[in-house]
Formats: sequence, structure tokens, C-alpha cells
Amino acid sequence: MTSTAPDELANLVQQLDQALPQTQCTRCGYPDCRRYAEAIAAGEAQINQCPPGGDEGVRRLALLTGKPVLALNPDNGIEATRALAVIDESWCIGCTLCIKACPVDCVVGAPKQMHVIVADQCTGCELCLPACPVDCISMVEVSEGRTAWDAWSQPQANEARQRYQFHQLRVARSEEENEERLRLKAEAKLADVAAASKHTDPKILDAKRAVIEAALARARARAK
Repeated sequence: MTSTAPDELANLVQQLDQALPQTQCTRCGYPDCRRYAEAIAAGEAQINQCPPGGDEGVRRLALLTGKPVLALNPDNGIEATRALAVIDESWCIGCTLCIKACPVDCVVGAPKQMHVIVADQCTGCELCLPACPVDCISMVEVSEGRTAWDAWSQPQANEARQRYQFHQLRVARSEEENEERLRLKAEAKLADVAAASKHTDPKILDAKRAVIEAALARARARAK
């Protein structure tokens, strides 16, 4: 059921997002739970593409959309018990790739130091598994045979959503800070291209100046 009224559509998206487990695992085929909710509301995705939500999740989405209940699409995965990621400390090389892959910032560590996963914050998304170059991360079942919403509560989903939103803000802020650092560096070089270059040929210096100016122009355009 898709409404053409913007406010009704936004309300439906909000309800659908609330009905999703917020693992941010991308198994639905979308970058995150919110994007999947938007796709369902727009009629671009089916309601049976969320393995972490399982059959109960499909029923919740069917109730909100008025669509018939469907079997979980096996192309997206199967309903399974809840598992948490665990790092084998003896194999961790401190590469930080799992930290970058985690959508809820539940991995603690620093470059060249052993990492630890905060169990209470892990959504079991498994995105850290392919990111690890030494395969030192494994999934350990913690739900004692319970699956989907029987193994995952609404408060946990709400907290996961908040952590993901904070993660998005942190990543965006980090990108902005990096852009600013590069801009200042480029402007410093542009102020005295000759001093920043090993070349003395005016033509080469002019070419370098043009490259820097073009890079700064692109940076300013992105900042708008």
C-alpha cells in the first residue's frame, strides 16, 4: 500500500522503519533499514527481504502495508538464531577494518592494537566478517535456539537505530574534517607554489597551480 500524500508516505516509512530490527546488515539489498523501509513504502521492495526480522518481521510489515504475508525470500537469507561477533585476540592484527565496517560502532580498538567487540551493542550484522583480512572474527550463537524477534527486543532495536544514526553523524563529521584539512593544505601550497615544489620552471608551476585551484574548486562545490 503506497500513499501519494507526502505526509502519509513519511508516516508509513517511519512505521516500517520502527518495525524493522535495525541490525543494518544490508541483507535486504539496501544500505540500511531506513532505506529498505523507504523502498517498501515506495512499492520498490517486497516485505519479505529481512532475514533478521524473520517470519514475525514479515507479518509486522504486512500489517502496516496491507499486503499479504509472504514467505521469507531465501535470496536474502534465512531466519536464524541470534549470533554475536567475537574476535580471536591471538590472531587480531589491529588493522581497524572491522571498526570501519561496523554500522553501530561496537568495535573498540586502535591501529596496531587488539580490537574488542562490545557484546551488548553488537547487532550480529556480520559485516565485520568479510572485512577482516586474517579471519579472526567468528559468530557465536547467544539466543539459545530463539530466532528473529524472539531473540531480539524492541528496546535493542531502538538502541541499535540510535547507534547507527550516531555512526552516520560520526562518519560524516570525519569526512568533513578531512576535507577541511586537505583544503587548508592545498591553500597553503597555492599561496607559494614555488616553495612547495621541487620545480622551478614557470610552466610547470603554473600547471601545478591550476591543478590545485581545480581541486579547491571541487572541494568548495562539495561543501555547498
